[in-house]
Amino acid sequence: MKLSGFKYLTNQGVENIWKNKMMAFATFCVLLISLLLVGCAGLFYVNTNSMILGLGNQNEIAVYLDSSTEQWRVDEINSQLQELDNVESVVYISKEEAYQRMKNQIVQGQAIFQYIDDSEFMPDGFSVTVTDNDRIEQTTALITQIENVQSASSYAQVAEFLRELRRVVTLVAGAAIIALAIVSMIMISNTTKQSVYIRREEIQIMKYVGATNSFIRTPFFIEGMVTGFFAGAAAFFITWAIYNSVYNILMEQGTLKNAFGINSIISFDNIRFITAIAYLVIGSLLGAVGSTISTRRHLDV
Repeated sequence: MKLSGFKYLTNQGVENIWKNKMMAFATFCVLLISLLLVGCAGLFYVNTNSMILGLGNQNEIAVYLDSSTEQWRVDEINSQLQELDNVESVVYISKEEAYQRMKNQIVQGQAIFQYIDDSEFMPDGFSVTVTDNDRIEQTTALITQIENVQSASSYAQVAEFLRELRRVVTLVAGAAIIALAIVSMIMISNTTKQSVYIRREEIQIMKYVGATNSFIRTPFFIEGMVTGFFAGAAAFFITWAIYNSVYNILMEQGTLKNAFGINSIISFDNIRFITAIAYLVIGSLLGAVGSTISTRRHLDV
């Protein structure tokens, strides 16, 4: 096909969008909703995976002592912890320091500290770093058996929960992507079918003068691709706005950041380029393929 012919067919595909505004808008909306749902599922999976990896890298055990533990006993426990196998380092955290940390983390609840301006209710404790993260649960169990240790906790259980959640999300996201892609192409196919029916006389004339099926299909291909491209662009900007809003809200939750690995959530600035490319490419492909399938099926008019 000559360049002039391709340019003509491209112009025809773009003009068809303006000639059939309602159908083009319906296709745009279907693609937009489908891309948003697929994009949200994908971003949720990516961030869940990042949170799991973030929790997996947190090789610390928080150790809390009984409030009645005297200082000489605290020193003994410090030595016992350092002698344990799989312990890399032990850092003592006094009740005053623990109180200050809690106060710094609860950013939105500073008013409560007007009534609780005392560190005495906080226990002394230690932050224990382990060498082998795969053995963190066994090490935590050993620490809890030490006298005067009230409790010891790590992120192992939360990480295990998120691993199971990731498996479920992977299955659901995969099924959602396939289902939404099929639904999108069916909707686009039905829209294109109406467009073919409306222009059946024009297509018949083109076939009578010798136009090939590929020549006739190309404008529909261009029409679907352009519609999908703009749907992808709109989905990207909507996702950008929503993602940043949710991200800012979560980043303000200081208490939850470490407990659930929220600080491992990926900033949209780090994935903005790849997200934009994914939306534009997938939107264009869905629009083009859906239009092509429909045109092949309904070209004999």
